[in-house]
Amino acid sequence: MSPVELSLRMIVAFHARASAGDPERGDVPGWVMVTVMTAALVVAILGVFKGAITDAVSNALNSVTGAK
Repeated sequence: MSPVELSLRMIVAFHARASAGDPERGDVPGWVMVTVMTAALVVAILGVFKGAITDAVSNALNSVTGAK
């Protein structure tokens, strides 16, 4: 089988699978909602604990670099 024929067969197989309505393809609106909700949680957590997180990261970086 030539490389061109193999490529054409792969394209046809991919097209058949993509247009078959495969239930394993996922739920895009669901993933968008999960992403937006995760971003909202991060913003909420940062709003409440920004000072503590900043101090913790600064202390960790200072202990690694030896800066005071």
